[in-house]
Amino acid sequence: MAMMAKGGSNWAYAAARSKTRKANLIDATRMRQLLQQEPDAIAASIAEFGYRSEMDEYATRLSGADLIEAALNHNMDRDLAQVLGYCQGNLKEVVSIYVDRFGYQKAKTVLRAVRSGVDYETVAHQVLPEENEENHRWLEIVKQSEDLGDVVSALSGTRYGRALSGLDSSASLMQMEDALDAHYYKTSLETLPSTNSLLSRYLRAEIDHRNVINLFRSIRQGISVEQRSALMIKGGKLSAATLRQAEQASDGDALLEVLRRANGFDETGMEEALATSNEHGTLDPIVGIVTDQRMKLLRKMSLLNPVSAFPVIHYIESKVTEIRNLRLLARGKAAGLGLDVLEAHLLI
Repeated sequence: MAMMAKGGSNWAYAAARSKTRKANLIDATRMRQLLQQEPDAIAASIAEFGYRSEMDEYATRLSGADLIEAALNHNMDRDLAQVLGYCQGNLKEVVSIYVDRFGYQKAKTVLRAVRSGVDYETVAHQVLPEENEENHRWLEIVKQSEDLGDVVSALSGTRYGRALSGLDSSASLMQMEDALDAHYYKTSLETLPSTNSLLSRYLRAEIDHRNVINLFRSIRQGISVEQRSALMIKGGKLSAATLRQAEQASDGDALLEVLRRANGFDETGMEEALATSNEHGTLDPIVGIVTDQRMKLLRKMSLLNPVSAFPVIHYIESKVTEIRNLRLLARGKAAGLGLDVLEAHLLI
């Protein structure tokens, strides 16, 4: 098995704790029960499902979907800290590499807030609530920044700043976000112990998934071949030749035909998803297929490697999925979306 225990790692203990936490997440049956509830009842139920502390913390100044979202995000940050807290040695190093992605997401949140001109008070109360200590350093950057250039300067010396340092001063928000994504995967793959590590294999598959979605999106948006090429994240399993052919595809059907010829590409359900996507004018069916493939891969790697980082990583992603579903329910119910629309977007 790759990456055997060393350096005081507690593989079995961390795997057992993560499996216990995963078993306590909201299952498909309870999630569908939440779907049937009214917005106020959903908030009460979410509190009972392990989010009571955070819901109470924000209840004095927030309500409705804003309350739920702030509580969910705060709970996720606390959960990540707790998971890293019970991992040791080489295991903690590997899990930390995976968890780094959430820091890059915070950096993108700050860039979006500053780019949109959102004032500091709004960011501190709604976007990155100041009650959450994990947000304090990010809020300080928001306070110092009037434009994207200020954010880049404030991030100088950090891994996020290094990701953005090669961009032109006129770089757009999208280019900055793409640079952050590319830097995360590049540095993660370089940091892992070997190219044969389990997490390296998973990250390469994840890169392919991201690239496939970006290719379908760029075709839908009419983005030029040159721009499509710039969107590609390096390091995946798909060959450079396959990506070059994919970038040239004139439509979704042509792109799928190129991908079908690639070694290791899983086309299961993709043709039906593409047809549904074309019919309804949304990429959601394709994103759903790719997300499902990713979660199945995580589950498989966790089962096949029970004494590894993957039971921990599988739990983290399962928690992320739970929070995504709860956020969708809260926001969707507040917006008056129908049950059929909400259920179609739930990842259960």
